[in-house]
Amino acid sequence: MEKNYASLAVNVGVNLQKGQILVIQSPIECADFARSVAKAAYERGAKDVVILWNDELFAKLRFEKADISVFGEFPAWRKDCFESYAEKGAAFINIAASDPEIMRGVDKNKLSLFKKTAGGALVNYRERLMSNKNRWCIISRPTRSWAKKVFPDLDDEAAFAALEKAIYKATRADAGDAAENWAKHTKELAKRAKFLNEQNFKCLRYKNSLGTDLTVELAENHIWAGGAEIAADGVEFVANMPTEEVYTMPKREGTNGVVFATRPLQYQGNLIENFTLTFKDGKVVDFSAKKNETLLKELLNTDEGASFLGEVALVPFDSPINNSGVLFYNTLFDENASSHLALGKAYPTCIKDGESMDSVTLVKNGANDSILHEDFMIGSKDLSVVGVTQDNRETQVMIDGNFAF
Repeated sequence: MEKNYASLAVNVGVNLQKGQILVIQSPIECADFARSVAKAAYERGAKDVVILWNDELFAKLRFEKADISVFGEFPAWRKDCFESYAEKGAAFINIAASDPEIMRGVDKNKLSLFKKTAGGALVNYRERLMSNKNRWCIISRPTRSWAKKVFPDLDDEAAFAALEKAIYKATRADAGDAAENWAKHTKELAKRAKFLNEQNFKCLRYKNSLGTDLTVELAENHIWAGGAEIAADGVEFVANMPTEEVYTMPKREGTNGVVFATRPLQYQGNLIENFTLTFKDGKVVDFSAKKNETLLKELLNTDEGASFLGEVALVPFDSPINNSGVLFYNTLFDENASSHLALGKAYPTCIKDGESMDSVTLVKNGANDSILHEDFMIGSKDLSVVGVTQDNRETQVMIDGNFAF
């Protein structure tokens, strides 16, 4: 199963082409799987494979022991590594797997400084990926600490096996021809995106019994996307495995009202739980959280754009991931179990001709800009979403958490 999953990431995820370089970012705990991905890439015809390792236990030690000043510096060699491979047309696979609360107790000022420093240093690399100039894919693989968080009542081995099974199921790699499964799935998501694009909504109105009452204006000439995407070189790829969403660009200053999060937000090795955000003219003007409210404040203060929305995404409540009953404590999975919004940078590809616009032009056209992009989940079993057209006609987009079309 692991071999097939690795091949899925290479062949469908980044759709690696013969003679192309693949860059893999992987936790050291996922070394065996990273090597499987590398092997699949070479078998596909990769020119070369580069693996960039990360070690969350050492990262925590460094945050605990190093002086705060070191987190205000980002190594030039690391920045050059990402940018040089991106400019060579490399594809990028990120294995997103970590202990959801590894940084509990760590100085939040150090975490915040590091986030700002790294975000600023890698802004060109991130813009290339978010504009689809390079093909990229985020996938996952269990780690022991993460598995125990998801399945606390199981022993280590059983928890690992249970999380592995849940990941394979969520990524449609557990039965039949995985590539064929994905081809069918992306076609269905494309149909939903097509319907929404035909409506050309002016805004979306969200309501549920938790207290969410939010209006989100959409950018003029916005584009709904979902499933497979087309990179600048014309090659199709799937950026997220799993993915259940269709998403687009909100107007930067067009969000008003209050929204209640329905799942924890895993951020900087901590969990922000039971939080609400209040928006006025696009900006978060009030917030609260029952757990890690200080960290939520730090997130919102990362830069000017961090307190504005950059993405609106619709996911049915009856999605396979939500119906599995598993809370993954991992944004890649939890965002695909629930309709969500994202604070921070907007995807340039979600506005007409956006991939060819610079950041200043994008902002002038209603996009938000930031060094971060953080998804948070707002879907519920009674969520209602109403779309309002340019001539003020109302269309029920979601009812009881699921699509109405």
